[in-house]
Amino acid sequence: DATKVSVAWLVVTYFLHTCGELALSPVGLSSMTKLAPAGRVGQMMGVWFIAAALGNLFAGLVAGNLEVLPPSDLFRAVAIFASAAGVVALAVSPWVKRLTGGIQ
Repeated sequence: DATKVSVAWLVVTYFLHTCGELALSPVGLSSMTKLAPAGRVGQMMGVWFIAAALGNLFAGLVAGNLEVLPPSDLFRAVAIFASAAGVVALAVSPWVKRLTGGIQ
């Protein structure tokens, strides 16, 4: 049974995603240029964009499972994966801070 979604939800979602991208991308690219070794700045910028591409690929794979899995299972899997990624990020943050040498 198809459920119709208001166009307003789509507009708000695209707007919030765009605002998030505009807030995150300059900070990430600036960090790449500050932290990369002198001869590897271009390569690190490429790694940044590859990471974004892999994120888009993962989002597409998750969306592809929307029709296969029940919504509760899909959202549970996404929540577990996001929580695990957050725990890993918290675990490695002291190491990353030590490696960056106080660059702000």
